[in-house]
Amino acid sequence: MARPAPDAPIETRWEGKFVTVKQQGTWEYVSRSRGIHAAVILAIDEAADGRHVILVEQYRVPMGRNCIELPAGLVGDDTADEAAEIAAERELEEETGYRAANWRTVGEFFSSPGMVSESFTLLVAKELTKVGEGGGVDSEDIVVHRVPLAGIEDFVAAKRAEGCGIDVRVAMLLAGGLLAE
Repeated sequence: MARPAPDAPIETRWEGKFVTVKQQGTWEYVSRSRGIHAAVILAIDEAADGRHVILVEQYRVPMGRNCIELPAGLVGDDTADEAAEIAAERELEEETGYRAANWRTVGEFFSSPGMVSESFTLLVAKELTKVGEGGGVDSEDIVVHRVPLAGIEDFVAAKRAEGCGIDVRVAMLLAGGLLAE
């Protein structure tokens, strides 16, 4: 597909509460409505029994099955101008039941830039304390997994064999990039 001229108008084809379908020239793509983006949390639990990562499993309608993911949530969903760090703290506790004493913002990333303009801020959470059960809010029905980093490949393979989808951000755990720090 050819690159549209930079001054080509952007047309909104459809807008819902959370997503908007847009077109610029012949290029069609989806964006988050109202400027919302996401916070994604790489939560590392360093305890006496070794290093673990906190993952979540939940049903995802677009896939029609459960998906293994890093904890995440929308930034600015309810509060305009919300900071990604505030959203990440809230989402980590809601989804997993953990709080973190140490946070580091890694940066902004795009998960599927050929089709979606949505970005996410990746944050690393450490010095975790279990304060609740997690599981999400309303009908999210999130299952929390505390997975030994040394066994992440086996865990992902087993979940894939069960029919779970695997979020692309889990690939960084398999590659080990951010875990060396």
